[in-house]
Amino acid sequence: MRKRRATEEFSLSFLDVICCGFGAIILLLMITKTVQPQIIEASTVNLQGVMADLQAQLFEIRGETRILNRDLNARQEQLSEHQERIAILRGQLASLRSRHDSLQVATNTNEVITEQLAIAKQALSEEQERLLGLQYQAKNNYIGGIPVDSEYIVFVIDTSGSMFSYAWERMMAELDAVLSIYPEVKGIQIMNDMGDYMFSRYRGQWIPDTPGRRNAIMQNLRNWNVFSNSSPVEGITQAIRAFYDPGKRISIYVFGDEFTGNSIAQVVNTVDRLNQANREGERLVRIHAVGFPVQFIRAPHLQATGIRFATLMRELTYRNGGTFVGLNDFRP
Repeated sequence: MRKRRATEEFSLSFLDVICCGFGAIILLLMITKTVQPQIIEASTVNLQGVMADLQAQLFEIRGETRILNRDLNARQEQLSEHQERIAILRGQLASLRSRHDSLQVATNTNEVITEQLAIAKQALSEEQERLLGLQYQAKNNYIGGIPVDSEYIVFVIDTSGSMFSYAWERMMAELDAVLSIYPEVKGIQIMNDMGDYMFSRYRGQWIPDTPGRRNAIMQNLRNWNVFSNSSPVEGITQAIRAFYDPGKRISIYVFGDEFTGNSIAQVVNTVDRLNQANREGERLVRIHAVGFPVQFIRAPHLQATGIRFATLMRELTYRNGGTFVGLNDFRP
């Protein structure tokens, strides 16, 4: 009897323990399932807020980057403009310095040029006396030593950069002066030293001499800046070939400042073959020349082309019944 009662007490205690354990487990499960979704939901909300803030910051940074890039481009454009302006100013400064140096050289060489011209005039006078005699008197058809008995005149003008930039106004004044000593001629023609015509529709023809035509020549001459190789050979030979006529008295006037060709003797021989003398010893056309001392504003070792032009023109005019006039200043 005692053994059976002990066995029943033990069985009830065990059931109590088991029930309490199950209850505790159920309670834990209920607590865990209730709290966990709240924590996850709160975390999700917080992360979305952080992402929204980061996106807002990203958009703000992108906007600032665009503004900075636009400012940078504007600064770079301003920098390019300033650099271009600096380059232009440096070029102008170099040009002014070169002109200043040229003016100084011109000032230093004016006396030398004057002396050279005096020597040349003296030598020319002595040569005239030797050839023509002491009693030689200039005829009425000579003005300033230049024969003005021609009925047709051709101007061969050096249109190179040196002439156009420095001596153009003086050249126009000299051309106008030459026209003034020919009150009326039967024909005029204007060519550059390359043989190109000022008025292409009068190519190979004489321009009628009228006051209106003379005004048109002077107006067109003001801006006539065509290519030139600074050598009058092509213009002279073209003028002789195109306009020589045994029944016409023709003069060619060459205006220039330098000769860049290879050989003076070759030019003289070529013109001699074209402009042959007739039975009376007179050439087919007269050749006159006016020299502009543009090259003498440069350093002495850079004046060779100007000296060669004067040498060539003196020989050509001497051989072809004309006169060479060397100016002592290229400014008007």
